[in-house]
Amino acid sequence: MTPHVPDLDGLRLLVLVARLGSIGAAARAQGTTQQAASERVRTMEAVTGLGLVRRGPRGSELTDAGVVVVERAAHLLSVADELEAVIDGLRDDHDRDLSVWASMTIAETLIPRWLVQLRHRQLTEGVTPTTVSLTASNSTRVIDAVRDGRADLGFVEGGGTPSGVRHTAVAEDELVLVVAPGTPLSRRRTPLTAAQVSELALVQREQGSGTRDVLESALAAHGLAPGPAVAELTTATAVRATVLAGGSAAFLSRRVVARDLDLGHLVEVPTALRLQRAFRAVWAGARQPPAGPVRNLVGIARTSAE
Repeated sequence: MTPHVPDLDGLRLLVLVARLGSIGAAARAQGTTQQAASERVRTMEAVTGLGLVRRGPRGSELTDAGVVVVERAAHLLSVADELEAVIDGLRDDHDRDLSVWASMTIAETLIPRWLVQLRHRQLTEGVTPTTVSLTASNSTRVIDAVRDGRADLGFVEGGGTPSGVRHTAVAEDELVLVVAPGTPLSRRRTPLTAAQVSELALVQREQGSGTRDVLESALAAHGLAPGPAVAELTTATAVRATVLAGGSAAFLSRRVVARDLDLGHLVEVPTALRLQRAFRAVWAGARQPPAGPVRNLVGIARTSAE
């Protein structure tokens, strides 16, 4: 607006005064008090340098200048209403198209259930279900996608807190060392020391994986690093399948191998390492997740990840 043009809410109030015949009736129609409406009229008169409303014992009426302002304001208000409708439509379209990136472990074990719960909640509330595109990658790439705007929301795993994005913990997890039954390590009863773990030939996730980051950080606390990997694989499913087939040992999320451990398909090898980690939702922008499906999905993740 130029310096002498009142704001849109003020112009809407002036139109109501002309239509309803009093500032009090116009105030009630706008859901405000007569005192606040009178103050807004005085502000508009100060901005325009014109007397806009003539007050009398039987109500209020527009001055000649006020009539001209209202006549010209009608078109401006109509255009503003059209623009608001367009913006609301664009926001609705955006809310129905959500790009989610997640680290492999979360994408394989948790995200499908979260998305089903999001759709159920939206249908229950009478909201058009959001169309969600899911990209599974490692934690480093997920954070990059959130930073550069390719992802509206990300979920990552790791021992530290991500930088350059907003984040909140949604679940806890633990890495366990697993092997196939019948292998020498499967008969181990005393925990492996950090030094012994560093000497193992492991099936590993690729660089940038949250799983690998947690293991490397735990060993680094003892001044150690993992030995050369037997293989580097890009998904937790591939690592699990390799171990099940009788390959080398691997560190995997307890969530990924819980059923295999219960059925005896895999054996947990005790270690002295502390390998707890957090699953985190990450997004860009404000301190809180954006309202709408992003915030709903983060809330679902917090309450259903256990």
